[in-house]
Amino acid sequence: MIFKHFNINKFIFIPTILIFVVVSIILINGGTSLQGMLTIALAWITKQMGWAYMMVYIVNFIFFMWLLFSKYGAIRLGEPHSKPQYSNLQWGSMVFATAIDASILMLSMVDPIRYVSAPPFGIKPFSEDAYNYAHMLGQFDWGPMAWMMYAPAAIAIGYILFVKKGKVQRLSKAIGFIQGDEKWKQVVRQIVDFLVVFGIMGGVGSSVGMEIPIISNVLSKLTGLPDNLMLKIFLFAILFVIFAWTVWNGLNGGIDILSDLHIWTAVLFLVFILLVGPTIYILSSETNSIGLLTSKFVSLSTNTVPNGTPDIANSEVVFYWGWWLAYMPVMGLFIARISKGRTIRQILLGMFGYGAAGCMSFYAILGGYSLWLQKTGAVDLVHILNTQGQAAVITAVLSSLPMKMVVFAVYCISCFIFLATTISSSAYIVSSFTSLNLKGNQEPSQVNRMTWVIVFVLFSFGVVIVGGFETIETFCAISGFPLMFVCIMILVSIYHMVKNDEGIVLKAKGMDDMRIKKKKEKMRRIRAKRMAARLNQSSDDDE
Repeated sequence: MIFKHFNINKFIFIPTILIFVVVSIILINGGTSLQGMLTIALAWITKQMGWAYMMVYIVNFIFFMWLLFSKYGAIRLGEPHSKPQYSNLQWGSMVFATAIDASILMLSMVDPIRYVSAPPFGIKPFSEDAYNYAHMLGQFDWGPMAWMMYAPAAIAIGYILFVKKGKVQRLSKAIGFIQGDEKWKQVVRQIVDFLVVFGIMGGVGSSVGMEIPIISNVLSKLTGLPDNLMLKIFLFAILFVIFAWTVWNGLNGGIDILSDLHIWTAVLFLVFILLVGPTIYILSSETNSIGLLTSKFVSLSTNTVPNGTPDIANSEVVFYWGWWLAYMPVMGLFIARISKGRTIRQILLGMFGYGAAGCMSFYAILGGYSLWLQKTGAVDLVHILNTQGQAAVITAVLSSLPMKMVVFAVYCISCFIFLATTISSSAYIVSSFTSLNLKGNQEPSQVNRMTWVIVFVLFSFGVVIVGGFETIETFCAISGFPLMFVCIMILVSIYHMVKNDEGIVLKAKGMDDMRIKKKKEKMRRIRAKRMAARLNQSSDDDE
């Protein structure tokens, strides 16, 4: 009765909450002793299941390339002649903003350092090729292949919202062939929604668990406070207050304010590093990386290492592919809601141009600067990574910049804004997915929203207690795994949607009618010519 009072779907809410509370308790109690087990789990997932992640991404990418260049790309999400709700610049800015969170501010500095010391394809570490690949690999992980994983949810939800004029409260609503009152369809819908919530919780919660230690380390350098567990608990307390405020006040009272703030800090940060750093080296490296990414795109997309031990680049791809899958429902829903009036082709090209390019710009500039520090010997970031961890690498990179105390402050503030935006939005969407039917502009109950904020913080704290980047990678890979099946279901649904689209069907029928009409006219002309020929022949015979 209490669940109905707070408009909560207990069949999705209860099992997901229980799973993450139990896992959180295990992580908090187990601590660092669990690192070894999680590292082994990641190695097993990469070796045994890496092919599955890559195949899903390949199928997804090929499907949307077909959709992009086919006649179905012209389908408009809205009325046939409606105009986009937002201008190209406004829409692109919002998509670019979704590409930015605290994770990319951190990983774009660290990933290239991992790769240069352990490059793929048997390349010699620290060689010229190693530096070239190190600058490019992160852009592959955050580039076109990755961004197309948001397309299934974005296109399916957008089509239901603006073409079918339906309502999409949960992702299962966007899968056409499981709609209906049959018992098995109802069960499948519940399973899909559970897997979606499970994926979001695992992916986003792991992100916070990675970001808090880094913010703690940077804040320690800025303030002189010791970087210990108490500082991390203090940060969690501040974040909890921010999360609670934004979620309690809803979309209009909190989340939108934070969303407006975070894009400008990121852009200014990138421009600052590009101008004060090795500008020519960064631009030259990026030009080279674009060519290298283009030439090695297929090899990287299919690199499962069947006859050897998976390298760092391979395990990173599995981690990222699981992570992007976990974020698919959240990001897809956002992109769908701002895409009214746009064609499928415009949305897909925009995701390439604004989303993928936005992420790649971080790796181009921040990654290029980190590699320059390593190559010139200004800072031995590889040694710092191996001995002190990725938080110390980021602190070392920021310390090398002019006005480092100002940089530390801006970086911490930016990361806090990004964290609050991502987690608050995710908690809001998860609470929508776990609500009973919401009417009109009704929002999920505040009890539902606050419960997810608490669980997010608890799970993230457990990840921090265990520590280690492999812990993050393992949870992201596990969280994304079940969503592979959801992704395939959505692709099948989209295929049926566009094949049966009323505008396409009517257009095809019109073309068929036109072809039939032209064929009939041609046959009449042929018969008329034959008849005229016979008449002429008869006249000649009479004479």
